[in-house]
Amino acid sequence: MTDDEPSGHGGTVRSEGADDASTLEGALRYLLVLSRPRFWLYLAGPVLVGAAYAAESVGSLLSPPVLALFAYFLVPANVFLYGINDVYDREIDAANPKKSGRETRYEGQRIVAPAVVACALIPIFFVALVPSAAWPWLALFLFLGAAYSAPPLRFKTAPFLDSLSNGLYIAPAGAAYAAVAGTHPPAIAVLGGWLWAMGMHTFSAIPDIEPDRTTGIRTTATVLGERRTYAYCGVCWLLAAVAFGALEYRLGALMLVYPTFLAAVATASVDVDRAYWWFPAINTAVGAILTMGGLWRLVYV
Repeated sequence: MTDDEPSGHGGTVRSEGADDASTLEGALRYLLVLSRPRFWLYLAGPVLVGAAYAAESVGSLLSPPVLALFAYFLVPANVFLYGINDVYDREIDAANPKKSGRETRYEGQRIVAPAVVACALIPIFFVALVPSAAWPWLALFLFLGAAYSAPPLRFKTAPFLDSLSNGLYIAPAGAAYAAVAGTHPPAIAVLGGWLWAMGMHTFSAIPDIEPDRTTGIRTTATVLGERRTYAYCGVCWLLAAVAFGALEYRLGALMLVYPTFLAAVATASVDVDRAYWWFPAINTAVGAILTMGGLWRLVYV
């Protein structure tokens, strides 16, 4: 996924987040860490962007469908997404150092399976709450979210499909836009967002090239190698900027932040592992500017 799906090498190290999940408090704490709080806005943020550009009045931004979608994609959707990921990556995550500090390691905690199922079922209740135009976006998120990590498709181990399938991060924006406008978002905006997500995912795989090769996992990054993976991400992000620029030149200019950042990392003595952890802040800032642009349109245009 765009945040982390690396491999590990043998051994077992208990992570800080692997608290005793046998109690309700311990189970909830474990699920909280599993859901990757620092990445919550990767799914919830697009809801705000989609709603801001679909709205015809400020009041519609606070409508029950938007609030429900935001709440779902803030936490339950992340439990669904990363719960599946952690279950099927249990072996390769056994010695992943990120699981011993910033994240938690799945060690067979029984709470995970029912939590994932419950979070997958929540969108059923949205059927009566959102227009039918939003349903395909919710279905797309659930399908790609599961197929990325779970067999038999397991897109994360299929070069280029791993990148392409990460368009799932655009689904929340599509659902929110459709929930407010009653129609699908512009195709060019979907294309731009999808390309952005592809670049984000593939950049996150660069630190894991050698571990993935060692464990026999094939990804876009392992096939291309580090230098060509940088180029691939750059192309994705430049095309994303072009697509958004076709909608509004200022949107395109804003999205140039990503290829510019990439060029700086690729040409400077910056550890890509370190640079990767800057993305939550970068994405939050860009998402906030995008949302403010949509709100500005409502107030001043």
